[in-house]
Amino acid sequence: MAVGGDSKQRHGIILAKNPLAQACGVKTAEALWQARQKCPDLLIVPAHFDQYVYFSEKIREMFLQYTDKVEPFGLDECWLDITETSGGHPEVIADEIRRRVKEELQLSCSVGVSFNKTFAKLGSDYKKPDATTVITEENFREIVWPLPVSDLLFVGKATTSAFHKMNVRTIGDLARLDRDFVIASLDKNGYSLWEHANGRDEDPVREEAYTRPLKSVGNSTTTPRDMVNRHDVWKVVVTLSAQVAGRLRKHHFLAGTVTIWVRDTDLKSYEKQRALPGETNDEKAIAKLAMELFDESYDWHAPLRSIGVRTTNLSDEDAPHQMTVFENFEKIKRDDKVNSALDTIRARYGYNIVMRGTQLEGKADLCPGDREDHPHGGFKEDV
Repeated sequence: MAVGGDSKQRHGIILAKNPLAQACGVKTAEALWQARQKCPDLLIVPAHFDQYVYFSEKIREMFLQYTDKVEPFGLDECWLDITETSGGHPEVIADEIRRRVKEELQLSCSVGVSFNKTFAKLGSDYKKPDATTVITEENFREIVWPLPVSDLLFVGKATTSAFHKMNVRTIGDLARLDRDFVIASLDKNGYSLWEHANGRDEDPVREEAYTRPLKSVGNSTTTPRDMVNRHDVWKVVVTLSAQVAGRLRKHHFLAGTVTIWVRDTDLKSYEKQRALPGETNDEKAIAKLAMELFDESYDWHAPLRSIGVRTTNLSDEDAPHQMTVFENFEKIKRDDKVNSALDTIRARYGYNIVMRGTQLEGKADLCPGDREDHPHGGFKEDV
């Protein structure tokens, strides 16, 4: 069996699978039809996100009984720094946590114990569904280096493909590459991955209250029906831009750059970005530039399946910023007051209580359950 999305709303991907399905080759994030080709008798059940959140919070409360350095990695994973925790050897503490999760919450979990975050994460995936894996400075070459390079944290599909072109298939292949060659071929990101492959990860585990600085704010969606003309796209872009702008204002940011992400019905996708004329958190300015990028880049060779809007180059809204000579200061102040009023009303009565006419029309084209913190497609760092 597997947990899957709603194929009628075209969110038809595998979210989780059990060991029997995994043995048939079913993979997380693949399409439901692909999974059924591998396993015709696959039972797919819907997700219960509220229960997912509930149990994740309960487990995190348990972790905080051992240390205040608990850094979440998604909803269902955390790093714990137990350097100063009393109670015995780290492996003993890991086994105790697994036992308590099973006895108190009737769930299983796997734990990785290591000397850095990268290998602890890798260890937690090494044996499942209920195991502790210890990776030390003495044994990591034997355990980690034979694994596929795609198993290394932050190595996605594009990076895996780039490594394969360099004949780098395993983590050990990456670790044994010449340092200067890695830097020349893959820049700063490649060097960081090379360091991690060699066991050099100095990133500390943050305290539970720590909030990682935002690098981007965005949202994307797969619509229930194909977008077949510019008006279809504009309705969705306006709605996405309003959501993005609202979160920029919530976090007191101005954005300097807008990016669009587009996927057609052939599942081919691309991104385009451009700097805004002036830093902003106004939805109209974001939507206008997003649509300009779309009009300039898409030729309608096929209908569209998904689209996304993301903002980057964020700055504090209270910091000094350069205005353009074309900006109408009075109009900006008036728009700011409107946006502030909208934010206040939505905070009190719910987001959908008030919206622009185009946004109301476009909302019907968004899939029910679309979540700002679970973007589809290429937006990985979104709020």
